[in-house]
Amino acid sequence: MSVILILALVGALALAAFVLARQRALASAGGNPRALHSLPHYYGWNGALWVLLPALGGLVLWLIVQPMVVEHRISARLPAELVSDAAARALTMADVRRVAGGLDVAVAAGKLTESAAESLQADAGNVRALLAEVGVALGSDVSPAVLTAAQDYRALTGWGAAMRSVLVLALAVAGLFWGVSRAHKEFRARHSVEAVVKGLLVAASSIAILTTVGIVWSMVAETFDFFAKYPMRDFFFSLTWSPNFKGNSDLGMLPLLWGTLYVTVVALIVCVPVGLFTAIYLAEYASKATRSWVKPLIEVIAGIPTVVFGIFALVTVGPVLRDWFAVPMGLGDSGSSVMTAGLVIGILNIPFISSLSDDIINAVPQSLRDGSLGLGATKSETVRQVILPAALPGIMGAVLMAASRAIGETMVVVMGAGAAAQLSLNPFDAMTTMTVKIVGQLTGDTDFASPETLVAFALGMTLFVITLGLNVFALYIVRKYREQYE
Repeated sequence: MSVILILALVGALALAAFVLARQRALASAGGNPRALHSLPHYYGWNGALWVLLPALGGLVLWLIVQPMVVEHRISARLPAELVSDAAARALTMADVRRVAGGLDVAVAAGKLTESAAESLQADAGNVRALLAEVGVALGSDVSPAVLTAAQDYRALTGWGAAMRSVLVLALAVAGLFWGVSRAHKEFRARHSVEAVVKGLLVAASSIAILTTVGIVWSMVAETFDFFAKYPMRDFFFSLTWSPNFKGNSDLGMLPLLWGTLYVTVVALIVCVPVGLFTAIYLAEYASKATRSWVKPLIEVIAGIPTVVFGIFALVTVGPVLRDWFAVPMGLGDSGSSVMTAGLVIGILNIPFISSLSDDIINAVPQSLRDGSLGLGATKSETVRQVILPAALPGIMGAVLMAASRAIGETMVVVMGAGAAAQLSLNPFDAMTTMTVKIVGQLTGDTDFASPETLVAFALGMTLFVITLGLNVFALYIVRKYREQYE
């Protein structure tokens, strides 16, 4: 039974539990809702929750545990040379899953009966030819051990799917009887339902924290694995980035860090003044008619996909900067440069700063403006000495968001800045960033036992530390210069 069908049946049982529990509660009160402790629908929801929570919890737990148990049992039956280490085991199990999927496709297409798939005695070459007929490309010859393991994998997976259906439906039916049996006029159904809702809210609020912990843990674990294979000193202080999956790689991060910071600085030089001045104009000087059409036009930029900005950088901005500035000034002849990527990323980030700063400036109490103007300050002095200090925390948050997006931007850098990892002060030279190389090292056939692949996690951890430092610095600036008002 498929997961979709199981969910549909559980939903139907939950609906039945809702109706039965509500009716039973009303019946216990003689049909008088006022005699109930809680409103009638709380009894219905309590019955439905007793169906949904155990069933869905069991389903999720089974979906997590079953693949681990099946793969452990299959790998234990494989020859020792196929599972000699973690990398070999991962590759072998990938082949097993691929062959098992090919057998499923062959059965579904009528090329192979179910009984034949379970007791297939053909040689591996004929099996591969059969699977190729139904469009399954294995990419390598099928060994007898892998074929046997694939048959066992199919059998265990099928058995697990059947047991999963039985377990989930049994939990749902048991929950239905238990939830309906508790529907009595004295039962505090509202308290029970609200406790469940509170737990769901706590779980939802914990997702961000748990996600952050998971991201950091995954990067930290792989980063330590990388430094066990590659010298930390060479990574942090080497000036050469030259990965080679055949060995003898130079994985110095300084050229990538320099390109990342260079592009980010150029982007902030473009977007911070333009975005902030735009916000000040819209909030303090523009008429309502002007504001009504200027602000939506600016915010349209935020909805444009970054790949479109990358094409714009490649086709328009790069050639213009090359022909009008780089070549006449003798600074280079390439359309891919730090200036191209930084300028386009700066334009991309203008809506973030202008929209957020505009909302923050408008949130400053009008009484502060009136008091400043009443004391004889001009409009510009009021903006500079009263409004901006009061709005500083929000403005710093907007700038930090723009900086984080500039640091993490990939597509515009790939199309606008090139892929050259080098140290140069010339803004018209092609460079690259850490995010681009992270994507490059994790693209294609990757071996997670090699430092050339694991370096992506070290780069990601470095970016995480940099953005954390930006947050700490922003908090320091806010606390030092913030104006507090009663």
